[in-house]
Amino acid sequence: MAWPAAFLFLVEHAIDGADPKPRPTEMTMTKRIKTQSALKGVTRRDFLMMSAATAATLAAARALLPSGAYAATASPEVTGAKLGFIALTDAAPLMIAKQKGLFEKFGMPDVEVLKQASWGATRDNLMLGGEANGIDGAHILTPMPYLMHTGKVTQNNQPMPMAIVARLNYDCQAISVAQEYAGTGVGLDASKLKEAFAAKKAEGKEVKAAMTFPGGTHDLWLRYWLAAGGIDPDKDVSTIVVPPPQMVANMKVGNMDVFCVGEPWNEQLVHQGVGFTATTTGELWKGHPEKALGLRAAFIDKNPNATKAILMAVMEAQQWCEAMENKDEMAAIIGKRQWMNVPTADIIGRLKGDINYGNDRVATGTDLYMKFWKGGVSYPFKSHDSWFLAENIRWGKFAATTDIKALVDQVNREDLWREAAKALGVAAADIPASSSRGVETFFDGKIFDPANPSAYLDSLKIKASA
Repeated sequence: MAWPAAFLFLVEHAIDGADPKPRPTEMTMTKRIKTQSALKGVTRRDFLMMSAATAATLAAARALLPSGAYAATASPEVTGAKLGFIALTDAAPLMIAKQKGLFEKFGMPDVEVLKQASWGATRDNLMLGGEANGIDGAHILTPMPYLMHTGKVTQNNQPMPMAIVARLNYDCQAISVAQEYAGTGVGLDASKLKEAFAAKKAEGKEVKAAMTFPGGTHDLWLRYWLAAGGIDPDKDVSTIVVPPPQMVANMKVGNMDVFCVGEPWNEQLVHQGVGFTATTTGELWKGHPEKALGLRAAFIDKNPNATKAILMAVMEAQQWCEAMENKDEMAAIIGKRQWMNVPTADIIGRLKGDINYGNDRVATGTDLYMKFWKGGVSYPFKSHDSWFLAENIRWGKFAATTDIKALVDQVNREDLWREAAKALGVAAADIPASSSRGVETFFDGKIFDPANPSAYLDSLKIKASA
């Protein structure tokens, strides 16, 4: 008996795991012949029973996939990609996606999440690309893809087309100060350091302020805080670059007076009694954007389905990281040697909003914990990228004539985030209606209107051009 082609298709692909994919004609014909042979002697009653069983198999296969994924997401072009990360709590979505098998869930079992020594190393490996033993994307400081895309921080000023496809977190960075300045009472108001810094310079000593990458988020938080307190970061202190995991060790031996970095390094500093937290960055700008998921534009162009799969895995990990009931497990996972290699005690407090500033100030149950999902955290607002570019214009990294909107439109791929969110079945309430979060207000009263960055820049007293 010759069985209908439709039934043969169902049988073949039920065996294959209910994921029909086109195959070369020769392979298809060979398989069709084998299937016909295997069905010899099967009665019509058997056929009906097998049809029902096959339908049930396909239904079960669909049920195993995430909402909307079966119908909406084509198979990834590749099964793997190389994604970099720095040992920071805000890289958790990548770590959790790998640890929890979420890349596998979305068809990319060979994704590697690779620790980078510094942001400079991240840049260099992105320049190489995964096919040349580098990386295809990374947990990255939000301004870095712009600095790379324009060739501002690359060898020979060679532009590297980059894209931001998601934001990874909000808040929970901090500015820490050496113990010798505890008597100044410095906190959110940096002006209390002005006299002490001037005195140190008068003695012929250098005042060093450490950040993690020129033009990166930590550089900008540190500069904003100092300038708001009347301290010129280009004239009154010397800014130096130190990789995040090396901050505590360097302050311990007196290599810097103040630094800005993400967690868990500020908390570790307090636990070791080396210094204290003057302020968290969420106090400078509540609900501020921090790290991003950046990918090489060439990878996206070549692998659009794989890009969507990576995004879906990371977005699901962000949802998991957001849940307060998962924080203890999360801290235990990311503290492991393969990830951050730090004690859970250095991670968990600030992850939950419990902050020991280290200067006899303790705040528990605050809303300054790291955010990963709720309130549009994962969505890469273009208005946020506009602020980072404006600040880098402020400090001379970009020319004053830079067309902020045009550059943001080149690098920010919020459209890809929206596509992934739809495929993942993200609730409409969790998908921002606009690419702008609107006007932002900072702790010192400054206002940033993304529709008028020039007005913001004109309002700032201390800047590179002054």
